[in-house]
Amino acid sequence: QVQLEESGGGLVQPGGSLRLSCAASGMIFEIYAMAWYRQAPGKQRELVARITSGGSTNYADSVKGRFTISRDNAKNTVYLQMNSLKPEDTAVYHCHVDVGKGAYWGQGTQVTVSS
Repeated sequence: QVQLEESGGGLVQPGGSLRLSCAASGMIFEIYAMAWYRQAPGKQRELVARITSGGSTNYADSVKGRFTISRDNAKNTVYLQMNSLKPEDTAVYHCHVDVGKGAYWGQGTQVTVSS
Protein backbone atom coordinates (compact mmCIF):
# COMPACT_ATOMS: atom_id res chain seq x y z
CA GLN A 1 0.00 0.00 0.00
CA VAL A 2 1.54 3.28 -1.14
CA GLN A 3 1.46 5.99 1.50
CA LEU A 4 2.60 9.59 1.24
CA GLU A 5 2.95 11.79 4.31
CA GLU A 6 3.62 15.51 3.99
CA SER A 7 5.03 17.79 6.66
CA GLY A 8 6.55 21.23 7.01
CA GLY A 9 3.63 23.52 6.35
CA GLY A 10 2.72 26.49 8.52
CA LEU A 11 2.19 30.22 8.75
CA VAL A 12 4.89 32.44 7.28
CA GLN A 13 5.18 36.13 6.46
CA PRO A 14 5.48 37.33 2.87
CA GLY A 15 9.05 36.96 1.70
CA GLY A 16 9.69 34.08 4.07
CA SER A 17 10.65 30.47 3.41
CA LEU A 18 9.38 27.00 4.18
CA ARG A 19 10.55 23.51 3.30
CA LEU A 20 7.96 20.83 2.75
CA SER A 21 8.77 17.14 3.01
CA CYS A 22 6.91 14.12 1.68
CA ALA A 23 7.87 10.70 3.01
CA ALA A 24 6.84 7.77 0.82
CA SER A 25 6.37 4.13 1.73
CA GLY A 26 5.03 0.99 0.10
CA MET A 27 6.72 1.66 -3.23
CA ILE A 28 10.10 1.51 -4.94
CA PHE A 29 10.66 5.22 -4.48
CA GLU A 30 13.67 5.76 -6.70
CA ILE A 31 12.04 4.62 -9.94
CA TYR A 32 9.07 7.01 -9.94
CA ALA A 33 8.60 10.67 -10.68
CA MET A 34 7.25 12.64 -7.73
CA ALA A 35 5.24 15.84 -7.77
CA TRP A 36 3.88 18.60 -5.57
CA TYR A 37 0.44 20.04 -6.24
CA ARG A 38 -1.45 22.76 -4.41
CA GLN A 39 -5.06 23.74 -4.00
CA ALA A 40 -6.17 27.15 -2.82
CA PRO A 41 -9.71 27.78 -1.54
CA GLY A 42 -12.17 27.95 -4.42
CA LYS A 43 -9.55 26.99 -6.99
CA GLN A 44 -8.60 23.83 -8.86
CA ARG A 45 -5.65 21.77 -7.78
CA GLU A 46 -2.57 22.76 -9.79
CA LEU A 47 0.84 21.25 -10.43
CA VAL A 48 3.59 23.15 -8.63
CA ALA A 49 6.70 21.09 -9.37
CA ARG A 50 7.71 17.64 -10.56
CA ILE A 51 10.93 15.66 -10.39
CA THR A 52 11.69 12.55 -12.44
CA SER A 53 13.53 9.47 -11.24
CA GLY A 54 16.61 10.87 -12.97
CA GLY A 55 16.33 14.22 -11.24
CA SER A 56 14.93 16.33 -14.07
CA THR A 57 12.58 19.01 -12.81
CA ASN A 58 9.82 21.25 -14.08
CA TYR A 59 7.87 24.02 -12.37
CA ALA A 60 4.73 26.06 -12.71
CA ASP A 61 5.54 29.48 -14.14
CA SER A 62 4.23 31.10 -10.97
CA VAL A 63 6.92 29.49 -8.79
CA LYS A 64 9.94 29.37 -11.12
CA GLY A 65 13.00 30.89 -9.49
CA ARG A 66 11.43 30.72 -6.03
CA PHE A 67 10.68 27.03 -5.40
CA THR A 68 13.03 24.06 -5.70
CA ILE A 69 11.99 20.41 -5.75
CA SER A 70 14.49 17.74 -4.77
CA ARG A 71 14.56 14.13 -3.69
CA ASP A 72 16.57 11.91 -1.39
CA ASN A 73 16.18 8.33 -2.57
CA ALA A 74 17.98 6.98 0.51
CA LYS A 75 15.26 8.52 2.68
CA ASN A 76 12.32 7.89 0.30
CA THR A 77 11.55 11.59 0.60
CA VAL A 78 10.81 14.43 -1.78
CA TYR A 79 11.19 18.06 -0.73
CA LEU A 80 9.86 21.41 -1.82
CA GLN A 81 11.97 24.38 -0.79
CA MET A 82 9.84 27.51 -1.03
CA ASN A 83 11.51 30.92 -0.89
CA SER A 84 10.21 34.47 -1.37
CA LEU A 85 6.74 33.31 -0.48
CA LYS A 86 3.76 35.40 -1.53
CA PRO A 87 0.19 35.54 -0.20
CA GLU A 88 -0.95 33.88 -3.41
CA ASP A 89 1.11 30.81 -2.50
CA THR A 90 -1.37 30.12 0.30
CA ALA A 91 -2.85 26.66 -0.30
CA VAL A 92 -2.90 23.08 0.83
CA TYR A 93 0.14 21.38 -0.70
CA HIS A 94 -0.14 17.73 -1.68
CA CYS A 95 2.45 15.17 -2.65
CA HIS A 96 1.61 12.91 -5.62
CA VAL A 97 2.93 9.81 -7.33
CA ASP A 98 1.66 7.71 -10.23
CA VAL A 99 3.02 4.18 -10.01
CA GLY A 100 1.26 3.00 -13.16
CA LYS A 101 -1.31 0.78 -11.52
CA GLY A 102 -2.61 3.75 -9.55
CA ALA A 103 -2.05 7.35 -8.51
CA TYR A 104 -1.66 8.34 -4.88
CA TRP A 105 -1.98 11.54 -2.90
CA GLY A 106 -0.87 12.60 0.52
CA GLN A 107 -3.29 14.20 2.94
CA GLY A 108 -1.76 17.61 2.37
CA THR A 109 -0.08 20.26 4.46
CA GLN A 110 -1.39 23.81 4.85
CA VAL A 111 0.81 26.72 3.84
CA THR A 112 -0.43 30.17 4.80
CA VAL A 113 1.46 33.29 3.73
CA SER A 114 0.22 36.32 5.61
CA SER A 115 1.45 39.28 7.58
